[in-house]
Amino acid sequence: MIERFARLEWQASYDNAGLIVGHDDDEVHRALVAVDVTEEVLDEAEREGCDLVITHHPIVFHPLKRFNSADEVQRCVERAIRSRIALYACHTNLDSAPGGMSWRLASMLGVGGLRVLDPAEAGSEVGFGVVGELPEPAAVADFMERIRDVLHVKVIRHSDIASEHVFRVAVCTGAGASLIGAARRAGADFYLTADLKYNDFMTPDKALTVADIGHFESEYCAIRILFDILSKNLCTFAVRRSESSRNPVNYWV
Repeated sequence: MIERFARLEWQASYDNAGLIVGHDDDEVHRALVAVDVTEEVLDEAEREGCDLVITHHPIVFHPLKRFNSADEVQRCVERAIRSRIALYACHTNLDSAPGGMSWRLASMLGVGGLRVLDPAEAGSEVGFGVVGELPEPAAVADFMERIRDVLHVKVIRHSDIASEHVFRVAVCTGAGASLIGAARRAGADFYLTADLKYNDFMTPDKALTVADIGHFESEYCAIRILFDILSKNLCTFAVRRSESSRNPVNYWV
């Protein structure tokens, strides 16, 4: 079901989406959906009797040279194998799927008329980021408040405010600095993303306000998307949204 919505071939070349621990023909009965595989998430999976953990981020992103419990990645993989818990990741294929991550986040903020910001090919709805419009222009301060309240964001880092009102909004979940130019070309006056660096906030033409809400905050919607896919298509399959998914980044405010 997941791969019908977010095909594995849509993942970026550097990615490791798909089944990471387990076998395709393993029988599973209960799934836990989270952002990351952590020891706390595996605690929850074992406690709730889940034999499948589905996450946005793949637990194995770089090749593992040894298994000696030296770090959390190794411990989690070892534990999943011992406990016969399958681990599956839906990462950049979910980012680039039509109706995927950026689509969901933009919709949550009231942005409509969505189209792909950076399509994989001309005319395709597969690609990264989206751009659309608010029902009517909003004051930037009001839109910032909406972001904070809807997404439960503690801190929003942003550039100089380019204009007093925002109407056309571009969104890219996760690390989206590379699409600032695409947002500008799309005529957006506000670009919402994460993982921006110092120089990314120096928008040269002062026509675009860029805002960074944090990586985890921008991608927490993955839990809802994956939960919806499974619960709507597999009515007899038990799916649980993790209560242990937490942001590894802390803020002193």
